[in-house]
Amino acid sequence: MEFLEFLKDMPVVGILRDIPKGAEEACVKTAATCGLKAIEVTMNTDGAEEIIRALKAAAKPHGIMVGAGTVRHDADLEKALNAGASFIVTPNTRSNIIRIAASSRTPIIPGALTPTEVQKAFDFGATAVKVFPVNCVGGPEYIKALRGPFRDIPLMACGGVNPENAAAYIKAGANLLSFGASIFNADLMKAGNWDEIAKRLTKLLDAVRAAL
Repeated sequence: MEFLEFLKDMPVVGILRDIPKGAEEACVKTAATCGLKAIEVTMNTDGAEEIIRALKAAAKPHGIMVGAGTVRHDADLEKALNAGASFIVTPNTRSNIIRIAASSRTPIIPGALTPTEVQKAFDFGATAVKVFPVNCVGGPEYIKALRGPFRDIPLMACGGVNPENAAAYIKAGANLLSFGASIFNADLMKAGNWDEIAKRLTKLLDAVRAAL
């Protein structure tokens, strides 16, 4: 199924930065229970490749898609694809990474901020464009402003997305949302406090469901 269509009924991607090895099963169980359909492991997480493989194995029975984030360099992309990442997310716009991912038919969501960057990222072959860090430039109002001229470009809001503002981003026109530390907090993951993570995640996803 096409990436955006797969996420249509829950257009949210969870970012796992510094998830500890061994926590993959608990993470997937939490995501599945709450209804999250896509998670990414940042490539600057220790053991990212190994974690991606373990998450994919754990996620397969639940139909959860596992990708790689913070893909900044060609070497990051190569490692992510070799680990089996089902989609790629970057914090910036690099034409070669976008084109390589697109040519391999791997969904690619590059980071961009300005209108010029958004257009360039899409022209290079982006599946969707991650507006990052959106919270620093107006939040939902910035997404709303971009939506006017860029009606044909799928936009992902990233940066400061949380249960309190998730609905506002959807209503402003964001096609996708991504979140990280507000829910998949590194300290909570290391402490194994998945109950608290589930509580926060449920609150965010409930807000998204209500806004769709």
